[in-house]
Amino acid sequence: MARRLVIEADGGSRGNPGPAAYGTVVKDADTGAVLFEEGRAIGVATNNVAEYDGLVAGLRAAADIDATATVEARLDSKLVVEQMSGRWKIKHEDMRTRAIQARDAFPAESVKYTWVPRAQNGHADRLVNEALDGHPSGDRVVGRQPQTAGERPNVLVGWSAAHPVVTTTSLLRHGETRHTAERRFSGWGGDDPPLNAVGVEQAHSAGRHLAASGGADLIITSPMMRTRQTAEIVAEHLGVEVVVEDDIRECAFGAWDGMTFDEVQTQDGEALARWLASTAVAPPDGESFDEVEKRVRAARDRIIEGYEGSTLVVVTHVTPLKTLLRLALDAPMQTYYRLEIRPASLSTIAWFGDGNVSVKGVNETPHLG
Repeated sequence: MARRLVIEADGGSRGNPGPAAYGTVVKDADTGAVLFEEGRAIGVATNNVAEYDGLVAGLRAAADIDATATVEARLDSKLVVEQMSGRWKIKHEDMRTRAIQARDAFPAESVKYTWVPRAQNGHADRLVNEALDGHPSGDRVVGRQPQTAGERPNVLVGWSAAHPVVTTTSLLRHGETRHTAERRFSGWGGDDPPLNAVGVEQAHSAGRHLAASGGADLIITSPMMRTRQTAEIVAEHLGVEVVVEDDIRECAFGAWDGMTFDEVQTQDGEALARWLASTAVAPPDGESFDEVEKRVRAARDRIIEGYEGSTLVVVTHVTPLKTLLRLALDAPMQTYYRLEIRPASLSTIAWFGDGNVSVKGVNETPHLG
């Protein structure tokens, strides 16, 4: 029998729009035990947007706890309950985007939405007010105490006398292919072109640079052809083993694979606009950035745990690279649309054993001349 979870979510705005926050709680339906709780300020927003953000946070937490469970989401927002139940249309773009995020966060067929009076939603309401008053409640999950970058004590990396274990990842984007040169979407599941002559030389340049900079203990690569070729060339210069990690493959761009941005804009402009507006939206038959982040985050955790204290070269693609940098910086999701990552560029992140992170370089290309 599937586990049963209950989400209690709320949101509020002082001004509507005004300073806003959400609160969300996940409980075991059978025991009533609190498995997760969070109250967080979200800046200036409306009540309805805050309500939706609380729901999305609760659904994502429930998925982390048990993605096979059935969920009852209890909210005191009649609007959100009716819209998510499919009985009312969603006209506002901000709420439409968040409704998509909610549907992507947990299998829709396993979620039931229930309206409750505000008096029965006191736990989530309290978290909202604490966040608005400047006393947000950090997330809490039974069995572990997760600590996000935003909740860790701030440190001046390099100034402390302490010497925690550090795992260093030199993130190398693969060399150029014909799709790179033509600025075409080139993702998982589509055409998988090899390096062209320029890309081969770029890989050698990166390998020579890394060897001169102290080398590495191991190379970890995406399974796609262009990354494996880049990794093997770099390995010739470093004399180390190459290991494949499937979850750092490029985003699947689905129907857009092999097309240029201009071609997609001409042929599928509305879908492209939705994709650019939300990291929860996927290209037709492809993956959303949110979906990519979930697998890349898991790969990052495996790499840091499995090779703690090592110096690693990670050969991957634009989207996984942006994901790792965004996670390291605890930056907003819009970071995906702001970073430029050139072919064969290097970005370096140090992951400390105490949970802190230092981004030492982004999109560095001097080795390419």
